[in-house]
Amino acid sequence: MKLLKAISLLVLTSLLLTAAAHAQPKLGLQTWTCRNMTFEQMVDFAVKHKIKHLQCISKHMDPGAPAEETEKKKAVLDKHGLVCYTFGVAGTSMDKEKNRQLFEFAKFMGIKVIIVEPKNLAEWDNLEELVKEYDIKLAIHNHGRGTVYGDPETVKAVLAKRDRRIGACIDIGHVSGAGHDVAKIFREYDGRVYDLHLKDKKVEKADGKDVVLDVDIGTGISNYQGLFAELKKSKWDGVMAIETDNKGFAEDPNKFVEGAAKFFKANVK
Repeated sequence: MKLLKAISLLVLTSLLLTAAAHAQPKLGLQTWTCRNMTFEQMVDFAVKHKIKHLQCISKHMDPGAPAEETEKKKAVLDKHGLVCYTFGVAGTSMDKEKNRQLFEFAKFMGIKVIIVEPKNLAEWDNLEELVKEYDIKLAIHNHGRGTVYGDPETVKAVLAKRDRRIGACIDIGHVSGAGHDVAKIFREYDGRVYDLHLKDKKVEKADGKDVVLDVDIGTGISNYQGLFAELKKSKWDGVMAIETDNKGFAEDPNKFVEGAAKFFKANVK
């Protein structure tokens, strides 16, 4: 009996080590990229590009929609082998019961992390209570310079005071466009990066001012080489969701998404 237990323990340990060794990011789609599409068109697009993991915006999956609508959409996703692994950026408020709606939606969908960007830092008190009640993570999304979480120091200040289930969703393009090294920021968030937006930016001068432009992933200023090294080192296995703010790309995102997927596959090995 002792021998069998020892063998079982060795097998389990071996399996866990193997799983850890092969842990790597998964490719996803932030459906803001498909903002000009209906839910059905977005589903067809994801199927076409063989992207399983979806981060849905409210146009495609609305937490405030009637339960019947959500059930029907979930059935469509299930039918096509797609997973709404998160949604956002979700609006939040000082009203705890209104925020509860987000967590109830996540619970029904089987979502483990919600992407948020609370404009009022006081909202974190009731949001943290809901995180503890539902055991569902929140990830702080950042926009660019001058926004609430545009400075990573603000994100770190929130994380330092809150439950570890509150982490970050690093928008790689916005972080880079604001002048920060995404690899350094990933490292400084110390294991609390729960989602990544696969995006790239470049900065150009116009009338003496910096203009941040959305570009094809891998062609901008983001330190992707350093970031992928950090992901590999930490065995990060979350989702990198392809996203673009470029209106031109969004009109027909096929080429943009194809290029992003190719870039992802070339760097995740």
